Amino acid sequence: QVQLVESGGGLVQPGGSLRLSCAASGSFVSNYAMGWYRQTPGNQREWVAVITSGGSRDYPDSVKGRFTISRDNAKNTVYLQMNSLKPEDTAVYYCYADVWSRRYWGQGTQVTVSS
Repeated sequence: QVQLVESGGGLVQPGGSLRLSCAASGSFVSNYAMGWYRQTPGNQREWVAVITSGGSRDYPDSVKGRFTISRDNAKNTVYLQMNSLKPEDTAVYYCYADVWSRRYWGQGTQVTVSS
């Protein structure tokens, strides 16, 4: 079984940065694909980022060039670095892991971008 614990959310001003963390237990992050989704206040669900076991990364156009997903195998943690944040980035961010064709989810962390 895989457990994901997220942290790093909070309030930030437009143009600022946040780094979200997703710590995994029960397996190693290097062995499977992991990524992030977000759910906006209007309940719209958007895929944000993915990193595969091979280290390839991908993003939607809405965050490309601003967000970076990475992993630290020694800490068994995946990160989402978010730069140049905009009010429309406000959402609950959820980490996920694809393990043996099953998707595990974190509890979510709130990100609010406001002046």
